[in-house]
Parts: sequence; structure tokens; C-alpha cells
Amino acid sequence: MSQSKPMLETIVNSVMGVKDRESSIESSINNQEIDVKAIIIYLLGTIVQIALMIFALWAMSQAYNRLLMYNISSGLLTAIASLFFIILTIRSRLFSPLDNTRSSGTYEQVIRPSWAPPPLAFPIIWMTIGVLRVVSSVLVWQAMGEKFLAFPLILYVIHLALGDTWNTIFTVERRFGAAVPVVILGPWLSAIIVTVIYGQTTTLAGFLLLPSVIWITVASVLVYSIWQLNGREPFYPTKRESIES
Repeated sequence: MSQSKPMLETIVNSVMGVKDRESSIESSINNQEIDVKAIIIYLLGTIVQIALMIFALWAMSQAYNRLLMYNISSGLLTAIASLFFIILTIRSRLFSPLDNTRSSGTYEQVIRPSWAPPPLAFPIIWMTIGVLRVVSSVLVWQAMGEKFLAFPLILYVIHLALGDTWNTIFTVERRFGAAVPVVILGPWLSAIIVTVIYGQTTTLAGFLLLPSVIWITVASVLVYSIWQLNGREPFYPTKRESIES
């Protein structure tokens, strides 16, 4: 039993791409001055990622149309589409120009509320949600006439991009103040929109995304609690001055 937990943690973190290492954030002093450069970088990074992911949908659509010219079974075609959505869902950060390193270091080092889930819970929950996202996206893809460049799927990749940008702000750069409005207006709000649109496309797809909305709601409350317990910095990125040794 003592070895089962490390093995489980290694497997889950490997699948989800979570690096089990300590955060390497340099010591710094925060002032109240807004970091306009950081905001521009976040916006441009998110826009670039969305554009690249929409291009991926278009490219997959072109490739799929070519596959239809051959005598390939519908089951194999669905498997290919599913593999595409798996890569898009679990490795969406590959399309981001921002640093989207997944690391348990930040969460392990901050002061957390007593009800906070253990670090290992996050990759397990996200892996489960990832499976539900893939299945629901395949259902939407089928309902849309097997079109990849469809409105619900475009909204979906926007949701993924917003989540990756939030990860940069919270996990990588540890801007806990800026992470609060971003998680609400980004991942949480977009998750609700995608769930509604998926549900309008096919009811089952919407139901499959409900756990994602519930979990991101819990995560949003957790982000706010961490902000309260760790300095209450402003709800925007502030300029940082490195502490000279």
C-alpha cells in the first residue's frame, strides 16, 4: 500500500503532463502599479492560441474530407476524430505561446483552506473531466454532420485557451489576485456557455459537461480562498521588482 500512492501519482501526472517539481519563482516585491505589459502578453497569447486551435479544427476538417474519399469504416473515422479531440483536450497548451507548465509546486506551497483537495486530486479530476469532454465533443461533432469547424467546437477551444491562460497567471506566475477575475470571466463563464451550447446541440453532450462546470465552480471558490489567505494582492497583474541578493 505504501508504494501504490507514488505509482498512482506518477501515472496520473504523466498522462496529464503535470511536473512534480517545486516552483522556481524568483523572489520579488509587488507594488500596486498595474503591469500593462503582462496584460497585453496574456491577451495576445490567448488570441494566438485560439487562432492556432481554430486552424487545427480547419486542418482536421480538410484531412477528414480527404479520408472520406477512401473506403474507411465509420468506426475507424470516429476513432480518428476521437484521437484528435483527445490531443486537443489534454494537450491544448501545446498551442499556447505562453508558459503553461503544469506543476504541483505552486499549489503545494501556498496557504490553502482546510477544505482544499489534496494535490493528487487535481490531475485525477481533470483526467476524468477530460474523458467527458472528449466524449461530449465527439457527440457534438457527430450531431454537426461530422464537421470540425463548427460553432460549438470553436467555443470549446476558446474555453480551453482561456483555461491555459489562467494556468499561466496562477500556477506559473503566481499572480493570485489577477487569477480571481480571470478564472471567473474565463474558464468558469466559458464552461457554462460551452455546456449550454453543447446541450442545445445534443442533450447528452451537455449533461456530460456538467461535472466540468461543477468542478470549475469549486476551483473558482478555491482560487478566491487562496487569494484571501496569501496576501490579497490587487485583482490585476502588478509590476514586480526582483529582490537583489
